[in-house]
Amino acid sequence: METKNALITGITGQDGSYLAELLLEKGYNVYGMVRRSSTDTHERIRHIKNDITLIEGDLLDQLSLLRCLEKSKPHEVYNLASMSFVPTSWQQPLLTGKFTGLGVTQMLEAIRHWGTPTKYYQASSSEMFGQVQEVPQRETTPFYPRSPYAVAKVYGHWITVNYRESYNMFNVSGILFNHESPRRGLEFVTRKISNAVARIKLGKQKFVALGNLDAKRDWGYAKDYVEMMWLMLQQKVPEDFVIATGETHTVKEFVQEAFKCIDIDNWQDYVRQDPRFMRPADVNLLIGDPSKAKLKLGWEPKVKFKELVRIMVEADLEFEKQRQL
Repeated sequence: METKNALITGITGQDGSYLAELLLEKGYNVYGMVRRSSTDTHERIRHIKNDITLIEGDLLDQLSLLRCLEKSKPHEVYNLASMSFVPTSWQQPLLTGKFTGLGVTQMLEAIRHWGTPTKYYQASSSEMFGQVQEVPQRETTPFYPRSPYAVAKVYGHWITVNYRESYNMFNVSGILFNHESPRRGLEFVTRKISNAVARIKLGKQKFVALGNLDAKRDWGYAKDYVEMMWLMLQQKVPEDFVIATGETHTVKEFVQEAFKCIDIDNWQDYVRQDPRFMRPADVNLLIGDPSKAKLKLGWEPKVKFKELVRIMVEADLEFEKQRQL
């Protein structure tokens, strides 16, 4: 049997690193597209760096994308690269649009002109649902984006569908709801909470400043979700899927569970609400319906909410203890 090649954009991120591990376990030759940087951004993939091949490229440089395809000769392309931090998209809306929206078109064009049949996975986002028009949100729910990031993701989603229908390409979009892990960036609210709780436990920090505590999200474990990405590309017919747990929890609940992990019940004494962390237009409720994924792909999330919080807090306790050494 021929060994498959996979090209992952965004391989140095949370999802990219877990996906690379999964594909290596399945016997793939794994290639990762990385942007040139004067600083080391490979922390999440350092343990597998000798097992993968990194190629310099940029979603905004068409020729570099074609070179990446020529070098990796991929059977599957996973486009996980984007400007992924929602609050920053208000500060850099044009750059967000270029990377997260037009960058998808550039990759699809590169694949189309490369001319070799290649399966393509697009990382869509639950943020596209924004001001939700239906509860829970499923594959047919209308989009109502509430941030420049979400608007760009909607463009990326629909251009993926458009190329699938126009050029008979094997393109799929995974509409991923919030998925977290110890590899989540410290700027994201879940990791901000788990890390702050660890630091408070170790006496390194006195409180954590947060925005909207009442925002509701459908939180899953990133390691579970990358398996779904792979499953979507193993189908005979390309289809889009919602990837979610089907449960919703508030930021406040995440905080409560995190403090429980260090045996603190009076969490209110350690939390400050800060208007700096309020979004200009917030998304108040996201909860996905993963029934199509369960029916057609046999996929269900393994890690539940409380276990996810515990995994993150315990990892950050270890992380912060190591920083003391």
